[in-house]
Amino acid sequence: MDEILGQVLRNAVWERLDMLAELANEADSPALISAARSELPRLTQGWRVMLSAHEPDERGDCPTCSTRWHRCKAPCSVWQVAHDHLVAGGLAHFQDSRRTRRLRRAAGPGVSAASSAAPPVPDQPRRAPTPPSGKHALVGGAGR
Repeated sequence: MDEILGQVLRNAVWERLDMLAELANEADSPALISAARSELPRLTQGWRVMLSAHEPDERGDCPTCSTRWHRCKAPCSVWQVAHDHLVAGGLAHFQDSRRTRRLRRAAGPGVSAASSAAPPVPDQPRRAPTPPSGKHALVGGAGR
């Protein structure tokens, strides 16, 4: 049941993001002003709530990303993505960050940084994959 609820939640979020992107790309000025007034406060509050969960603790670790066996030093990937998208803007995709280097190493030789670090640009709205069926359906299903 948790997998189904998670899938519904993810699909709803992807659909909302798709709708906002379409609105930003195709709406006229009055519609954009109206959307900005209603959506920007909600989006900024959402970022604030998410980032507050990733504030470093007294040891400088992210309490949300850290596990019992592995401590994640701040800034965690959530703070790095927030900075990349909210502060650095379009230039963030060209920075050779720890994440980019890690992705490049994981991808192996012959894969460029741009192809391994840049998120895919879908032709269709993005949707989370359907959970697998059978005895392996619970693998990785429950998050932290």
